[in-house]
Amino acid sequence: MRHAPTVISALVVLVLALAPGPADARAGLGSSFGSRGSLTWSAPPVTRTAPYAAQPMQRSVTPGYSSPGYGYGMRGYQRSPFMSGLLGGLIGAGLGGLLLGHGFFGHGLGLFGFFGFLLQIFLLVMLGRFLIRLFRGSSPALAGGPGMFARGGIPGPGVMPMGGRTSGRQPIEIGPNDYQAFEQSLYAIQAAWSGRDLNALRALLTPEMMSYFNEQLAVQESRGVHNEVRDVRLLQGDLAQAWTEGRRDYATVAMRFSMTDVTRDMSGRIVDGSLTEHVTATELWTFMRSARNGTWVLSAIQQAQ
Repeated sequence: MRHAPTVISALVVLVLALAPGPADARAGLGSSFGSRGSLTWSAPPVTRTAPYAAQPMQRSVTPGYSSPGYGYGMRGYQRSPFMSGLLGGLIGAGLGGLLLGHGFFGHGLGLFGFFGFLLQIFLLVMLGRFLIRLFRGSSPALAGGPGMFARGGIPGPGVMPMGGRTSGRQPIEIGPNDYQAFEQSLYAIQAAWSGRDLNALRALLTPEMMSYFNEQLAVQESRGVHNEVRDVRLLQGDLAQAWTEGRRDYATVAMRFSMTDVTRDMSGRIVDGSLTEHVTATELWTFMRSARNGTWVLSAIQQAQ
């Protein structure tokens, strides 16, 4: 029991370090949202690029239902910003202290002791975030590069995991031109996001995704900051699944990419990120087109776990 405060502090630091922060400021803000047709609430198949189950959707206009193969529905995954932030971590530690008989903040900490405790937590969280970034990899030369999809870097036939026809869904083939379109969309969407170019985004996103992006940009503007993502490089990508239902085609691809990701205030001063440090992200992007001869537009983003 005498080691309990140390254990609790370590857990608090770990939770805070893993919680979303300003560094997840690229297009989509590191969230999972959008629609994948009737498969919105089903997990995309794992791939070499994203070998673990994707994060469930947090927001979608598609009605939710529990999927036997995935085990969550529309309300099955919701993250609370309050409880995942600093206050949530402190409350968790305080409740742990109460249960262990040490008082809410430990051994009777006074005002200055409390602020010292906050400072220690802050420094440890910053260190934790730095180490997580470091271990996730920051080198832009790991693999791939421009033309990754076009060179045939996608394994697998692009069929649906259940195979054959299911509830009106049929697997479709994805070719080099499609992969090139997906890669170019990655670059174009990040560029339009960085330039806050709403007209460009409308041509690249479904109306649902446009509403989410517009909301995120408005929140940044209200806070007096804006995000810039530059030097985006596709490192690795592969197809998770591709299918048609009704008059729409869908394709979900896993992409790992590097970028410089900075957030500036209205004076242009960088308040988060670095112009010289490349960070990496792995996401599953779902594209949609109509009648197999339309233009692919982004209809969903999911974070790889």
